[in-house]
Amino acid sequence: MLALSAEGVLPKVDYAIFADTGWEPAAVYAHLDRLEKEIAEPAGIPVLRVSSGNIRDDALDPGHRFASMPLYILNKDGKQGMTRRQCTGEYKIKPIKKKVRELLGYPHPQRIPKDVFTEQWVGISTDEFHRAKDADVRYMRNRHPLIDMGWSRTDCVRYLTSLGLADTPKSSCLGCPFHGNAQWRHIRDTSPDEWRDVVEFDAAIRQGNARANASGNHLLGQAFLHRSRVPLIQAPIDHVTPAERTALQPELAGGTPDVEELEQGVVDGCSPWACRGDVEPVQDGFGLAS
Repeated sequence: MLALSAEGVLPKVDYAIFADTGWEPAAVYAHLDRLEKEIAEPAGIPVLRVSSGNIRDDALDPGHRFASMPLYILNKDGKQGMTRRQCTGEYKIKPIKKKVRELLGYPHPQRIPKDVFTEQWVGISTDEFHRAKDADVRYMRNRHPLIDMGWSRTDCVRYLTSLGLADTPKSSCLGCPFHGNAQWRHIRDTSPDEWRDVVEFDAAIRQGNARANASGNHLLGQAFLHRSRVPLIQAPIDHVTPAERTALQPELAGGTPDVEELEQGVVDGCSPWACRGDVEPVQDGFGLAS
């Protein structure tokens, strides 16, 4: 959408906003720098980077409130579950709303008049039109230009390729539990430092987030980044093994995930308004799985 706006295919936007969780792959930050320099700046479009903190550091800081990731849980009785997904709201939606209020001239806690609002473009393509929703606040009105244009994911890739941006990386936290095996392999095989980072984080969150443990609210089970619920360094990321498939039978019987999802991760993107984790969890952060 930024390129379409910069080239005049779509109207010129006033701003582009990137919500930074503080734990994106290095390739995403490099790509953002390139977009800003080659696409946005020549068109006079400011790129604003907003943040609520570093999700990785916050998870390991016993003194910081942590908005939990959807971690995979294995309880002592063998039951499986997931922690609540709060990260999108805290690290993406919250800082974007804060910045929009500032741009409108009504920072929190000022009341915004009914006739003051921003038109917010959301990059959802026709492949995921079911995720196109209205904003939950009056001062933001969502529009979905790619759907209006009838563009699919394939159309977007074709267009990016024509601009020399065929290598556009997916934006998501480096240690996102919704990664598929292909994404975990890519990190392991192309970026040793980032692989070491996610392996260390996976080990560090085994007993839940640091603040909960410090306050005595211990997780009744163990937390993992990989859906196989084994340490990431040991996870079967090179292929789906018979043992992993057997362990996942309850989930597979429910229709998700299928083998493609195990390999590629959840299909829908991880934007603030279309996070891959829209399915409700089956366990809260500190109790037994239901």
